[in-house]
Amino acid sequence: MMQTFQGVRGVLFDLDGTLIDSAPDLGAAVDAMRVRRGLSSLPLQHYRPHTGSGARGMLRAAFDVTPEHDGYDLLKEEFFAEYAACLTQRTRPFDEVTDLLALLVGLGMQWGVVTNKAQRFTTPITMSMDLFETASVVISGDTTAHSKPHPEPLLEAARRLGLAPSACLYVGDDERDIRAGKAAGMRTVAARYGYLGPGADASAWGADAVVSSPMQVLKLLDVP
Repeated sequence: MMQTFQGVRGVLFDLDGTLIDSAPDLGAAVDAMRVRRGLSSLPLQHYRPHTGSGARGMLRAAFDVTPEHDGYDLLKEEFFAEYAACLTQRTRPFDEVTDLLALLVGLGMQWGVVTNKAQRFTTPITMSMDLFETASVVISGDTTAHSKPHPEPLLEAARRLGLAPSACLYVGDDERDIRAGKAAGMRTVAARYGYLGPGADASAWGADAVVSSPMQVLKLLDVP
């Protein structure tokens, strides 16, 4: 039986791999770059495990390059431009996410997003999906001077919600999410249904709980 957390009044979520499945658009963007260079197209399943690492993960999956390679910054900017042109075409909420958020709102619970994704991408995506209309806060990777695993984005979200960090729960699918949440003084939940990279073990991240589906988050809350 899952434990429940007392006194939670706000639930914060990572975006990619936690609330939305953006792997199809991210993969399509970097795959278009491969095809443009005369390389073979690769299937989505090749890219999906690397999605949680953003541009770094996508470019490594497509071209086996790292930020230390010559020309990496130009590749990254090309990827950003390609992604910006298609970022809402195939991206969808994960199963159960829409229902979970509606139930949280019905319980009078505030919810929001804290992502490392830059605002230039976060805003079009959240504006394109009805489920984000009830979000009380959206913090992007460049909203504050720091990004996760630094706790500042989470602390800023708590400030905007008007809640103490201890009254917030943070749900994410990457170890940096859990590190940021713990550093901010929040209860943390690891989502193992997201983009777990090769060899990743969500149970080893030190989260307060691990869930296998979005709706399991509701079972962690001490609500009627």
